Amino acid sequence: MIVCGDDGLAPRLAAELSGVHGERVVLVLPPARDDRRRPVAVAGRAAALFGRMTGAVGRGVNGPNGSSGPNGSSGANRPTGSSRSTGPNRATGPDGSSGGAVRVVEAAEPDDEALTEAGVERAVALALVHDDDETNVNAAMRARRLNPRLRLVIRLYNRRLGQYLEELLDQAALVGDADAGTTTVLSDADTAAPALVAAAVTGTSKAIEAGDLLLRAVERPAPPPGRDGGDAAPGTLTLALLSDGDGPVLLPDERQVARAGRRGRVVLETVRYAAAPPPPSSRFAAARSLPLGSFFSPRLRWALVGLAAAVCGLAVASWLVTGEEPVHAAYLSLLDLFAINDPAIGQPMGRQILQLLSGLLGLLLLPLLVAAALEGLGTFRSASALPRPPRGLSGHVVLLGLGKIGARVLARLRELGIPVVCVERDPQARGVALARSLRVPTVIGDITEEGVLEAAKIADSRTLLALTSSDITNLEAVLYARGVKPDLRVVMRLYDDRFAGAVYRTLRDSHPQALTRSRSVSSLAAPAFAGAMMGRRILGAVPVERKVVLIAAVEVEGHAALEGRTAGEAFRPGAWRVLALGGPEGTPRWDPPPGHVLGPGARVIVAATREGLADLLGRRPRSRTDADGGRTG
Repeated sequence: MIVCGDDGLAPRLAAELSGVHGERVVLVLPPARDDRRRPVAVAGRAAALFGRMTGAVGRGVNGPNGSSGPNGSSGANRPTGSSRSTGPNRATGPDGSSGGAVRVVEAAEPDDEALTEAGVERAVALALVHDDDETNVNAAMRARRLNPRLRLVIRLYNRRLGQYLEELLDQAALVGDADAGTTTVLSDADTAAPALVAAAVTGTSKAIEAGDLLLRAVERPAPPPGRDGGDAAPGTLTLALLSDGDGPVLLPDERQVARAGRRGRVVLETVRYAAAPPPPSSRFAAARSLPLGSFFSPRLRWALVGLAAAVCGLAVASWLVTGEEPVHAAYLSLLDLFAINDPAIGQPMGRQILQLLSGLLGLLLLPLLVAAALEGLGTFRSASALPRPPRGLSGHVVLLGLGKIGARVLARLRELGIPVVCVERDPQARGVALARSLRVPTVIGDITEEGVLEAAKIADSRTLLALTSSDITNLEAVLYARGVKPDLRVVMRLYDDRFAGAVYRTLRDSHPQALTRSRSVSSLAAPAFAGAMMGRRILGAVPVERKVVLIAAVEVEGHAALEGRTAGEAFRPGAWRVLALGGPEGTPRWDPPPGHVLGPGARVIVAATREGLADLLGRRPRSRTDADGGRTG
């Protein structure tokens, strides 16, 4: 398999394919002198500086219950992309075994020469994960021409372009080749956004989005004596039993759980169903729909109502005094009001007095009309501007950064009806237009400047989501926010693993009562990209000590272990287990009854080991002792 990229997602994806799936990988990276790789060196220097603080504050302190560090690891991982070797290396899988070989090829861009050197003609799958959409599209067309049978996985932020590109490349592959390859377009922002939102809202350490079903894996201690330890809580399933001298037990059955004794366990549970998001608050709805009542202030509305009542009174008085028809009397009153009627010379005294009163009322009407016009214009201007955080706002999420990731997270938070206040330095950032259209309060300013976070009401917020592209900026914002509110829940986007580990340990030791999470977008997105390259729809991976459990969506039809069997019969302990039933649309049905029959047109969500998933799909994983010849993994 071939992975081409220029940022952190490429080496992480290669490690996922090699370590988890045991595949042989060719990693195509730009040369070290390329400016696009400078952030790695910058983050490394930041990690070294922050490490000194770590030693002073939290030296030798471990997390509670052996809790994992950022990105689901112990916090001591080394960045995969730091290797400069161009020869084959061996990656270590989560089960402690040796993974497939990784060979590095340096190329400024993925052109025909670079793809040929990587072995695209013999490759099974190719992932194009450059940060630039145009580079990925250009390389995808070249690769499809060189190998029509190639399985393509492309990273694109533009969803509409991705749909068109999938159809175009699939049609190009079908021309003259019956065994054509498929094309899958993914977005790292879309893949990582649900996990970031779940960490911000619920504090979960591992979140998996399965359609409209949001799952999280949590480590639970052994149940107290007298309880069997089964899946007693509704909406929970025991995913694994933690090690007790012989290593963990993945996907145990009820008898194994009952005999687990004092062993801890990893439980998979539902967080929320997001199929029907709650309606937006009245404030946001009023700002978005812009009713007529929002054009004018209450004082101006009452003045206009009083003036209209006076005009009606004059019309009635004119009708009674002159004896004219009511409509004609009202017409004369309006003419007098706008000073376009002839003077009432030689007419009765009552008519003359009414004309004077109408003229005086007309003088009062003019400034009211001007004020109404100005307020209406101001309302339209404010509708196109970014709203400020309203008074009394509390319990909201402060979102720092409205780039690619921040924009997707903002959209997801608003779908769930969660109040948000955004902070962005660049008024032309990608997510600013989205915030304006959703009428989300936004503060434009540098996070490092004094007063910016106060304007976002950080002291009254529930969670801080720091998602800028700079690790140092995210850290500075989190440290400042913790100084204002020590128990604030924070979720940081950090690129470098060493830096993330140092930050996590220091914040945990300094504020043990607060929840701290650090996430890398590339580590969150890598399992989904790896699953697509394997031809499987991998929704996520749950690490269990040095093993891993994969969560995947599988079509029942064509798989003998599922089709025509009940959910209970389809459960193979230690290999796979059916978690939910769900079709292409709608909310999956969590934990189906054992007697439910799996029809040929159904789709299921399963938890499986790597070997179990390969057995379930009728494909054995590639042997790690395969020779280097033949097709490239």
